[in-house]
Amino acid sequence: MLKQDTIIALATPAGVGAIAVIRISGDDAINIVSKFFKSISGKKLNAQKTHTIHLGHIVTEDVVLDEVLVSVFKNPKSYTGENVVEISCHGSTYIQQEIIQLFLANGCRMADNGEFTMRAFLNGKMDLSQAEAVADVIASNSSASHQMAIQQMRGGITNELKELRTKLLDFAALIELELDFSGEDVEFADRTQFKELVAKITYVLKRLIDSFAFGNAMKNGIPVAIIGEPNVGKSTLLNALLNEEKAIVSDIAGTTRDAIEDEISIDGVLFRFIDTAGIRETQDIVESIGIKKAYEKAEKAQLIIFLIDANKFIHSSDTFIEEIETIKKRFPNKRVLVIANKVDTLSCHDSSILQFEVDDLFLLSAKQNEGLEALKKELTSLVNIGALSNNETIVTNSRHFEALNNALAAINSVQQGIDLEISTDLFAIDIRECLRHLGTITGDYDVDKDILGHIFSNFCIGK
Repeated sequence: MLKQDTIIALATPAGVGAIAVIRISGDDAINIVSKFFKSISGKKLNAQKTHTIHLGHIVTEDVVLDEVLVSVFKNPKSYTGENVVEISCHGSTYIQQEIIQLFLANGCRMADNGEFTMRAFLNGKMDLSQAEAVADVIASNSSASHQMAIQQMRGGITNELKELRTKLLDFAALIELELDFSGEDVEFADRTQFKELVAKITYVLKRLIDSFAFGNAMKNGIPVAIIGEPNVGKSTLLNALLNEEKAIVSDIAGTTRDAIEDEISIDGVLFRFIDTAGIRETQDIVESIGIKKAYEKAEKAQLIIFLIDANKFIHSSDTFIEEIETIKKRFPNKRVLVIANKVDTLSCHDSSILQFEVDDLFLLSAKQNEGLEALKKELTSLVNIGALSNNETIVTNSRHFEALNNALAAINSVQQGIDLEISTDLFAIDIRECLRHLGTITGDYDVDKDILGHIFSNFCIGK
């Protein structure tokens, strides 16, 4: 991680394309490329200013490999904080490999996963939480996950914690000073201000911790379990939402015996729909396992769609109302959306009766796609995206979540020490623990090399 050699990698996806970008970083990057780059203008590359682009050819032993554009970024004003050269060549895989092999034989080595971004972190171009957000930006697959990653890359959680951590450091220094004068019974740290700071830190940490459940769901897809009796149209609804034949549809009860999952982005929010086995009394062992899994998926889901057959409901409303209440009681902390499917088979009179029987009953015909767009709007309205709209910091990284919980535990111990008026030296340790855990989020505290290796190993090569 501390090597200062020159690294090279393909920065664009592998394969054939119109162009490819090869990135080189290190103190000797510009000098190495200069040996093989012949500018159209005849100028030497290592004599050019930073942030300039030059047209020319990559030439080795009088053989022209390709006509290229070379971008020059001199330290410290580059992505990595080192000298960086980016070669834009034609997208032939042969050309890409020829250029990379040329520089590997002349002073470069292949970059490890995420090594460019790791160097940016080690050279102070970004903190650790921002570096991790780079991977999230690349991996973002919806408007919401992209927005959260961009907010993080711009220093979201860093800005939240920076001022509080600085003030806590100031108080920690004063408390440590008190320990040096413990025999003289003096107080350098104002206890009233210290209590206010501890209360504020506790509030911010709890808010950030509480945001993780939402942020993690938005990042990976909000899980929505579709449950109900056999043959109510669960698989048909899944296929209609995905606009493809993902699940097998049959009139035979119990066709779906295992959970089927797929994702779809609705108005910028990623939903992960889970089609489950039909819930009913059965002696079939395999089907029973599927029903058990259906309940397990519903337990883990954030939203539950309870699908009922509109025709059956009309003829036996009391039974279904009882079932709806049973489902809601079984999942008291979840939002249950009750949908009456197959309304295309009802008369207008029966359709109007349905809405009076159950509060907030949603009418749908998955087979005919009737009410499908309204259902999508209903789903997005059930997701609280106010935090996104207000550009609030939302925690999506499990490492940050763990560090925040550890910091909260430490600051709670500090609060208990204040309340019990225990000796300063006893809760000074907890203050240092809180600072340490907050520092590991941004990298302001010494971060274990194994942790850094794990974080950046999840990046693609070239980033």
